[in-house]
This record gives sequence, C-alpha cells and structure tokens, in this order.
Amino acid sequence: MIRVGVCGGIGSGKSTVCEMFAERGVAIYSSDERAKELMNTSPQIREALQEAFGRECYTAEGLNRRYLAEQVFGDEARLQQLNAIVHPAVREDFERWAAEQSGEYVILESAILFESHFDRIVDVSVAVLAPESLRLNRAMQRDGATAEQIKARMAMQCSDDFLLAHATYSIVNISLEDVRKDVDELNFRLRTLSKNRAQG
Repeated sequence: MIRVGVCGGIGSGKSTVCEMFAERGVAIYSSDERAKELMNTSPQIREALQEAFGRECYTAEGLNRRYLAEQVFGDEARLQQLNAIVHPAVREDFERWAAEQSGEYVILESAILFESHFDRIVDVSVAVLAPESLRLNRAMQRDGATAEQIKARMAMQCSDDFLLAHATYSIVNISLEDVRKDVDELNFRLRTLSKNRAQG
C-alpha cells in the first residue's frame, strides 16, 4: 500500500477531489477534521494547549477555537508553538489509521502538507490547483468571509507555484468534468504504482 498526500490552498477544491477518490473506493484521512477531533478528545493536547495559551483554550463545550485563533493570528512564533503540539499527534494518529486500512493506496488530505512536513510521511503528493480569482470566489461563498480575509489566509499558505514545483502530480480544478477525468487517470496510475511496488 502506498500513501498519497493531497494538498491545495484555500478554495482550490481539494476536498471535492478527495470525495471523487472516495467514490472510487479510496480511504481518505482528513488531517484538518482529525486535528479538530484530537484537540477536543486528547487529554495530552488539552494540557499542552492550556499550558501554552491559557485555560481559556477550553470551555465547558470543548475547544475554544476562536480564542485559540486569536492567540496565534499574525504571530509566527505562537503558530509554530501550536503546530508543535498538534502536528505530532495528527502524524501519530494517521500512522495508526493507515496501518488499519486495506486497498492499494490511502489518501492523507492536508491543506498544509508541505508546511507541516506531512509530505515526509507520504510516498507521493497531489496538488489541487485553481486560478486565484476562482479560489477567492469559492472561499468567500463557502465561508461567508470577505476578500481581504481570504487573501490573508492565502498569504499564509504555499503558493500554487510552490505546490506545482514540489508535488508529484497536480490536478487543475476548474471544470468538474475535467477533474473527474484527471482523478480516473490518477487513480489508475496510483493503483499501478502500488502494485508495482508490491511486486518489488
């Protein structure tokens, strides 16, 4: 079995692409969703976050995401501190999950595959790309955010040029019809790659 990392900036449509792979029988690990879950359920993460950012990180309902976001927004050192607590736990959780899966390959979906160094725990990577104007419109509609807010988040992520240069494969997500064809082709390639590796 091989591990495939799927990444892409905000509004690129990487989740849409991952859904298409799931429809083709591929197991998907959403690092973002699992990180949220682990931050709510892991006593070790809870303790570390409260020590680093204060007791206000949690309320009776669970993780206080807004408070935590305010603590790290625009502060690179604090963001790295947060990532140093959460990323190792997500990496360990993914390793455990991947070991339980069957099939020729699994997908690790991560918006920050390279920034988090999760690219080091996958065999190949796929970058989902789209024109900035399209990404901006998609993200504004989805999140109900302003153009300035989305652009600020874009600025904190790897550029499409970086992803294109560093990812093994890329999918341009403009037309869903074209994306489906690309996913079918890549699905075939990845299954073939997995079989070839298994045969040594």
